[in-house]
Amino acid sequence: MPPIVELTRIEPVHLERLERQGIFTTGLLLEVSETPTRRQTLADQVDASTNDVLTWRDEALMLNLAGFGPDEHVLLSQAGFEGLREILDVDLDTFRARVARAATELNLETPSDLTLESWWEQARTLEDE
Repeated sequence: MPPIVELTRIEPVHLERLERQGIFTTGLLLEVSETPTRRQTLADQVDASTNDVLTWRDEALMLNLAGFGPDEHVLLSQAGFEGLREILDVDLDTFRARVARAATELNLETPSDLTLESWWEQARTLEDE
């Protein structure tokens, strides 16, 4: 599980408060924000809104895709995918095209079609998380 510090859509003050709650990984964040009640409890504990928690959760879900690391996070961010929601909003061809364009812009190798399809399909599997 990626460390929580890899989340880009979280303010440093909230990051510190989450760490004080013992939440050091995206996996732990996903666990403690699993239900609406747990999201509200977490929001109260770190003085954030439930929308903040949903935003962090959305990005954490993306970071937990198989074969996904810091370089892929930068790549997908460049492509306009900050979290799982943005991936769910596009079809597979659009996803591939945007990631390929971002790879060119960053002078990186484009992930294989199999990898891109896997991430896109995993996003659909996680849609109800």
